Amino acid sequence: MKTLPLILSLTLAVAPFAMSLAGDPPAAAKATAEISAADLQKAIADKKVTVIDCNGTASFNEGHIPGAIDFAAAKADLASKLPSDKSALIVSYCGGPECNAYKSGIDAVAALGYTNTSHLKVGISGWKAAKLPLEAAK
Repeated sequence: MKTLPLILSLTLAVAPFAMSLAGDPPAAAKATAEISAADLQKAIADKKVTVIDCNGTASFNEGHIPGAIDFAAAKADLASKLPSDKSALIVSYCGGPECNAYKSGIDAVAALGYTNTSHLKVGISGWKAAKLPLEAAK
């Protein structure tokens, strides 16, 4: 029975050190900033954002936020479609508030070193509901 308190003491003593070795959590584990549809529309008008559509090519072809990149089609060549400034604003979106597909876009740009990422929580459904402009596939 003397070993149990010893094991517990060692575990508690080593735990903080082990946690420090873990490093930063992956981008998906960090909270992603959110941007409103109105703020995104302004950033697009001011040419201060790169937008990534994570809804899939079929949805993208039906209509997407103006200037958006089709993530499904661009995955392999994504770096060439992004700005050289790693602190530039990159916004990822998907279907709407209950969709998590946007995370794949956030993770991909974070892996490329981009640090200023945001999520349009209302997604394309909220964008359409607000009657904001759509762009057809080219």
